[in-house]
Amino acid sequence: MGLFDKLFRKNKEISWMYDLELLQDTSSKVYIKRMALNVVVEYVARTIAQSEFRVKENDHVTKDDIYYLLNVRPNPNQNATQFWQKFIYKLLVDNEALIIKSDDDYLYVADDFEHETELGLLPHRFNSVMVNDYKYNRYFSMDDVIYLEYANEKLDKFSLGLFEDYGEVFGRMLNMQLKKNQIRGILNVDTTTLSTEAIQDYIDMIFNTFEKNQVAVVPLTKGLEYEEHSTNNSSAKGSDFKELRQAIEDILIYIARIIGVAPSLILGENADLEKAIEATNQFCFKPLTKKLERELNAKLFFKDEYLKDNKRIEIVGIDKKNPIELAEAIDKLRSSGTYTGNQIRVMLGDEPGDDEHLDEYVLTKNYESVSPVGGGETNNE
Repeated sequence: MGLFDKLFRKNKEISWMYDLELLQDTSSKVYIKRMALNVVVEYVARTIAQSEFRVKENDHVTKDDIYYLLNVRPNPNQNATQFWQKFIYKLLVDNEALIIKSDDDYLYVADDFEHETELGLLPHRFNSVMVNDYKYNRYFSMDDVIYLEYANEKLDKFSLGLFEDYGEVFGRMLNMQLKKNQIRGILNVDTTTLSTEAIQDYIDMIFNTFEKNQVAVVPLTKGLEYEEHSTNNSSAKGSDFKELRQAIEDILIYIARIIGVAPSLILGENADLEKAIEATNQFCFKPLTKKLERELNAKLFFKDEYLKDNKRIEIVGIDKKNPIELAEAIDKLRSSGTYTGNQIRVMLGDEPGDDEHLDEYVLTKNYESVSPVGGGETNNE
């Protein structure tokens, strides 16, 4: 049931006007759908693609082959930014995304694939994997790929066409705006004195005069009389371009909220910018990067490497904490004896320092107990 189906349900006597008035313009639906999705999804994809994928071992960054593939050049045709932007885009739009490793140890984002799940307890398979125009004739096991599902039902339904009513409304508003400024007139013809060719020539002359000149003068011809009606139509009530922009903004806001992006960031509004960025980090970027982190750790490291050697992937993006802004909180954590200096450095996304004092717990006198534990002077009189 569409938007207008709900509106007209209360007034069944005018429901027949619904199909007559709304345009069935497929191009406007495709345009507004692609435009709205691209604006929001590309914003998320571009932002996450700027992240650094750190390969850590015991909290120290290791720059090895995995680091190079994830951060510099995943394959000969893409740099890391292009690669991750494509991956996040497909994840949000298609609700799933697949990365395969080629025979020459490069990483590629699959353009198309078939997900075979009817295998009982065995690992799932991915068949007919397409990369650019190349199709693999073999299958890829779930153990050998990086695969994520977005699992956003609202966005999935939206991208499948749940907002067709919005497209129809947009098409109707655009059509009304074009009609509003349309040249309209009535030509009274004396058919007894003029031929069909003469009438057509006169009509063509009027049209060309109005179309090509800012100031148009139409000569009167015997047997022909032209009466302009465009001025009367221009004062008619109808939608203007402000309403068109508002319709687009409404859809952008709706999609942004589904994905978890603060609408003000998409619309370019600067009010409460810090709060908008923090909310977007909390409800959009962090859940996506955490999901990607877990998949990378599960597929790139063996169990012993993850548990014993403490190897892991850590994604550091725009949500990286600024130690200067947190200086007061850091001082409280350190001086209260709750955390060591190195523990705080790791929480901030930095590597542990080599200074042995950074592994010590310190406590300022402000946090000492008010009652002595032992020792001290006594007054024996």
